[in-house]
Amino acid sequence: MKTRNIIRKGYSALIMLFVATSIVIAQSSDGIDQATTEVRSYVDPISNLIIALGAVIGLIGGIRVYIKWQSGDQDTQKALMGWFGACLFLILVGVVIGAFFG
Repeated sequence: MKTRNIIRKGYSALIMLFVATSIVIAQSSDGIDQATTEVRSYVDPISNLIIALGAVIGLIGGIRVYIKWQSGDQDTQKALMGWFGACLFLILVGVVIGAFFG
């Protein structure tokens, strides 16, 4: 008789644990869904901002390389590759962020 009561209490505790776990998982699932929608709402503006920043850096780099070229500096190719690499990196980061999260 006592073992049946112990088994019933064990089953009851197991069922309550299962119900509590499922409630917690459902709540965390809602939080994850909400966080996902918030992150997706920020992706497009941030991606566009990074691409615009890359364009501005490209313009500044172009002007600086032109000034070096006009002044007869010998390392214009090195400066050109540095500025072009920075511009290309920022544009690619903007596109990859948009593709990854969008």
